[in-house]
Amino acid sequence: MTIETTIVIPTLGRPSLWVLLDALASQTVPLHRPVILVDDRPDRDDLAVGDLPIEVEVVRTGGGGPARARNIGWRHTRTPWVSFLDDDVVPDVSWYRDLIADLRLLEDYPEQEIVGSQGRLTVPLPDDRRPTDWERGTASLETSAWITADMSYRRDRIAEVGGFDERFRRAFREDADLALRLGADRGRIVTGSRHVTHPVRPSDDWASLRAQAGNADDILMRAIHGPGWHERANAPEGRRKAHLAITASGALAIAGLLSRRRRLATAGALGWLVGTLELARDRIAPGPRTADEIRRMLLTSAAIPAAATWHLLRGIRLHHDAPPWRGIPELVLLDRDGTLIEDVPYNGDPALVRPLPGVREALDRLRAEGVRLMIVTNQSAIGRGVITEQQADAVDDRVIELLGPFEAVLRCPHSPDDRCECRKPGPDLIKQALASTGVHPDRAVMVGDIGSDIDAAKHAGVSGILIPTIQTRREEVAAAPRTSAGLVQAVDQMLGGTW
Repeated sequence: MTIETTIVIPTLGRPSLWVLLDALASQTVPLHRPVILVDDRPDRDDLAVGDLPIEVEVVRTGGGGPARARNIGWRHTRTPWVSFLDDDVVPDVSWYRDLIADLRLLEDYPEQEIVGSQGRLTVPLPDDRRPTDWERGTASLETSAWITADMSYRRDRIAEVGGFDERFRRAFREDADLALRLGADRGRIVTGSRHVTHPVRPSDDWASLRAQAGNADDILMRAIHGPGWHERANAPEGRRKAHLAITASGALAIAGLLSRRRRLATAGALGWLVGTLELARDRIAPGPRTADEIRRMLLTSAAIPAAATWHLLRGIRLHHDAPPWRGIPELVLLDRDGTLIEDVPYNGDPALVRPLPGVREALDRLRAEGVRLMIVTNQSAIGRGVITEQQADAVDDRVIELLGPFEAVLRCPHSPDDRCECRKPGPDLIKQALASTGVHPDRAVMVGDIGSDIDAAKHAGVSGILIPTIQTRREEVAAAPRTSAGLVQAVDQMLGGTW
């Protein structure tokens, strides 16, 4: 049995990336597919990977965080499985062979039972001293559940839930969120035999302080998964209550000083000092206790409670009523005349093809996100004998030349008198598009300029967006579930999740 998976690596171009690529190039068995390298650096030159004995396809995001980068990566894949690696891990030389073996075992399970496979991870720590606070934090990855440092998922299952939630803007909780939505807490993700090493990256004095931004992500997790999400995700709650108490004591001390109430100020300052020293002690005790480590722990322990509280309040403001994640569509079906190009009735002349304003740029935005595009068009002029199939092909070729590639151009050549099911509002062309791509109707959108486009979408079970023109009847606009001023605005809606 052949197992097909595509490796997706989101990256910021860190030096560790080249170590990872070298490790993939040195595997005991060759990779079956090109690696999708997702460059998440904002506004940078193209990432040059150089000459490698493996195929690498680089896609750009322009920035947006690891959740968005992984989404763009998996949407560019066409294999049944997607295998995610972080750019700071080093796979064993047998990793790819073991990955294929892990996934082959899962093919014996019904798809609704097992949706993912997690690799094993080791964080090497110093042998000659105790680990620092930063090193201990990295080492906790060894026991973390469902981290995307080495994780494979069935592609169709990722698509069903809209992929990673891009409201998680940093590398924290986005992996656990996806796993919970896929049923990991019900045993639908298993641990495989493959292994990667995760070296400890260099850090500065303020790494632990920046990590407090994760408190906002925890509020988003609670909004999505409910108050019991910590237990379901096997994620400890940490010291949040203690941080709140220390911050409140500090606030009392400041209030006492400002109001000249000495007892209040003294009590608040004492509470803040005791809490801060206790936090520093707990962080210093397990470590190497060098002068530099003690200095760092004292410095950051004084700031961490307030930072944690600030991000907690920020998370409540941003995410307290966050709706479930839907993501963007995987497949967008587009009417041709009046939606992509000017409507020239019964046109068989490529020279008359004129794209509507902003259409090329809007389509390129969808392509950059990995969204699949197809044209679905009625061309009754063929059935009426006004133009030939060859003339229609020439017009379509000109559309592709001007507007970029499409996965397919699906065309109904029949006249209305033929009473076929492929002529919109019949659903057959849309169903054909869904069948050929494997995309579920819930993850597809049909965009057109008249009511038959939207009716076809409804009959096929996909969402529809109407772009009214002077040919669109008022009753068609009134009946449309969603309208937009043009394709540019429709793309804005889709990429914003309102489709």
